[in-house]
Amino acid sequence: MARIAGVDLPKEKKLSVALAAIFGIGRPVAAKILDGLKNQIAPGIRVKELNEDQVGLLNSVIQKEYKVEGELRREITSNMKRYVEINSYRGYRHRRNLPSRGQRTRTNARTRRGRRRTVGASKAAAAPGGK
Repeated sequence: MARIAGVDLPKEKKLSVALAAIFGIGRPVAAKILDGLKNQIAPGIRVKELNEDQVGLLNSVIQKEYKVEGELRREITSNMKRYVEINSYRGYRHRRNLPSRGQRTRTNARTRRGRRRTVGASKAAAAPGGK
């Protein structure tokens, strides 16, 4: 099994698809990496067909040219913390756990806002039986 940037790549998948399992590398970036290495690595190769030299080559290229996995996650987290500390609008949205990229919130923000909480229904239901 090929281990690149601390991630075990799926053995049966083609390399261009398997590289997308690494955080920070998507399909287009994976294709770009493989285009640069087309002399050393065949385009349609599967992960299980890679030898140690090819894995090392991929690992070195990814480590040199791209921020991936832990380093990228740390950078993203530090950016969010910076937004919160300087009290920017984006920091305010992050702090309140709301969408920060301009989406509407009157409807359709359920993923970010969580489950719907009904307001006022518990008081109305408790009042008649409270006597």
